[in-house]
Amino acid sequence: MDRRTFTTGALLAGLLPGVARAQGTDPKTLRVALLPDENASTIIQNAQPLKAHLERVVGRPVEMIVTTDYSSMIEATRFGRIDVAYFGPLSYVLARSKADIEAFAVGVSRGSPTYTSVVIVPAASTLKTVAELKGRTVAYGDQASTSSHLVPRAMLQDAGLVANTDYKTVYVGAHDAVARSVETGKVDAGALSRPIFDSLVKAGKIDGTKVRVLAETKAIPNYPMAMQSKLAPELKAKIRGAFLDLKDPDLLRSFRAEGFAATDDRAYDVLRDTAKVLNLDLAKFQ
Repeated sequence: MDRRTFTTGALLAGLLPGVARAQGTDPKTLRVALLPDENASTIIQNAQPLKAHLERVVGRPVEMIVTTDYSSMIEATRFGRIDVAYFGPLSYVLARSKADIEAFAVGVSRGSPTYTSVVIVPAASTLKTVAELKGRTVAYGDQASTSSHLVPRAMLQDAGLVANTDYKTVYVGAHDAVARSVETGKVDAGALSRPIFDSLVKAGKIDGTKVRVLAETKAIPNYPMAMQSKLAPELKAKIRGAFLDLKDPDLLRSFRAEGFAATDDRAYDVLRDTAKVLNLDLAKFQ
């Protein structure tokens, strides 16, 4: 082999990985994960119209994924087993600290890219304020949940109640499990997303006559869509457009949203600040 040919070939071989990185990854099948905040089979079933929409826009098969819990979703993102994910605000912050991902769209409901969390109690409860939860048992969903842990826990702390000092906490995994725990009287109170609570009552999955809202939190930045930063630019543009241009109310219903607006990582700094106020080490949730 000619020395110059060998040298040129070696040089190109050395450059190719860099060229591939510049072009980004372009998976044949796009893996999209949805937050496991309710029953997994229900989430997958409700997401079938979204799957068809994404396949049409991005021009390739789409695999919809629901992991067992928030932590496994974060880890799957970290190791590149998920390309696009619909995170809760806090789980996004946790994933962002471990993976090279970027938030690009946020759900908009009632004209706002925010939502709230509620603390609910049995309808027959005599409790009138969260301060009266002292000495009681409060159910949260997942430790990495924003509206079913972090934000309502901060609200209780503002009322002078420190978790596992002034009241007992139990983690039951998901928002619907929190609502059922309160409905059946297994706990004195529970915290979950207001939109999820409302949808559970509307669908008859929770008897609205057996529970009531005790308190509601301040506004929380809504759930973000995020994607791996390493994806090919053309694919990223198609994914971004698939959500930002989405107008179909039937497709948006699974997100409990009227549409999506552009967002970025800075919108979620408020959650990092909340964790600091609670003296929570976010690393331990990972």
